[in-house]
Amino acid sequence: MSERMNEQVLFIDDEAAIRQAVRQWLELSGIPVRVCASVAEALPLLGKDFAGVVVSDVRMPGSDGLQLLTRLADIDRELPLILVTGHGDVAMAVQAMQQGAYDFIEKPFSPERLLDSVRRALDKRRLVMENRQLRTQAAHSRRIESQLLGASPAMVRLRQQVLELAGTSVNVLIRGDTGSGKEVVARCLHDFSPRAGREFVALNCAAIPESIFESELFGHESGAFTGAQGKRIGRIEHADGGSLFLDEIESMPLAQQVKLLRVIQEQSLERLGSNRSIQVDVRVISAAKPDLHEEVRAGRFREDLLYRLNVAEIAVPALRERREDIPMLFEHYTRQAAERHGREVPPLLPSDMARLLAHDWPGNVRELINAAERHVLGLGGQNLAPAPSGQSLAAQMEAFEAQCLHQALLRCQGNITEVMALLQLPRRTLNEKMQRHGLQRSRYLPAGAVEDEG
Repeated sequence: MSERMNEQVLFIDDEAAIRQAVRQWLELSGIPVRVCASVAEALPLLGKDFAGVVVSDVRMPGSDGLQLLTRLADIDRELPLILVTGHGDVAMAVQAMQQGAYDFIEKPFSPERLLDSVRRALDKRRLVMENRQLRTQAAHSRRIESQLLGASPAMVRLRQQVLELAGTSVNVLIRGDTGSGKEVVARCLHDFSPRAGREFVALNCAAIPESIFESELFGHESGAFTGAQGKRIGRIEHADGGSLFLDEIESMPLAQQVKLLRVIQEQSLERLGSNRSIQVDVRVISAAKPDLHEEVRAGRFREDLLYRLNVAEIAVPALRERREDIPMLFEHYTRQAAERHGREVPPLLPSDMARLLAHDWPGNVRELINAAERHVLGLGGQNLAPAPSGQSLAAQMEAFEAQCLHQALLRCQGNITEVMALLQLPRRTLNEKMQRHGLQRSRYLPAGAVEDEG
């Protein structure tokens, strides 16, 4: 939803006739308005995410417009406040503007005077909110790059998709091979969402015996079954207000699929052994390796549940589909393993890198992490990665070229002139190769550096 759609005017005045008149003027001009009879009534509605402006009378019983100005300075200094004043309060209003008020309107005022001030204030607020949103997106982009690693076009697209969906409340289905990082994607969907302050609850559906699946997911009351000696909160209830991640959702028993569908539809559940409905607010993120449409056709998965889970779908690329990321990933996980074991990072021979680039990685990133661990422990060599199995020479050369460019950009900290000299490439050729491999200069600049033509 855009900021423009959230814009509104909050008008505060203790006189009902004035509130009614201002409401009519603004609504006839297409501006949403909410009226309050006092500052105390208005304050709970205001915060840094309030996308509109405040118009308030100066003199009112209790807290007046000047006291409101002081409170707004604590809430959000960039939230515009327009003061409505009587003739005798003009000097006071001017002083208030010096202290941060946006404008003042002297009584009696015309609708045109009010609308002009409100529209200018809304334009200012819109710009503030858009700039904040851009800064937040930039900060999220930097953070997510440390969790979803890779500079390949496939990973750039994946990060963009995750950030776009994280801000929504829709249920998401994540598709991908074993070890490709589906849970990391699910965690990012939660961490970069408005639900980040609440629980992220993960459950692998394939790891739970069917006999206790219902209790695990929905919880139970004391005495609900033999051995149920106390009340237990299920995973769904524990995730209330947050996100529930159901990995290998295709393994969920059909009987529990029906109950999960009801929870999603009604936003409520019943613990095993209870008839009392409990309201829950949960975003469901699920992951599957097989095509769930095929599972539906085979009668192993409910079609109506699939449509509820798959409001949006994210496909996590296999490692073999982004070979240019292998050197960077291997370097990252090797460094982590070395720190964990208190060892130096062993050198990597060109022949070893060639084997890493040529391998198909059926176990994806998880397999690469194991290879990095073996390398640090001195168990690599010929066992670092199996010999190439049918990968074309062109594909191996492309991956090696991407690695050379990545290392040069890393060494030169994004200085294109130095990279050109190091690799002995003309500017145009270097630009074309960087574009083809999805390498962005900005990712290699030192922290705090400003991007220029260098």
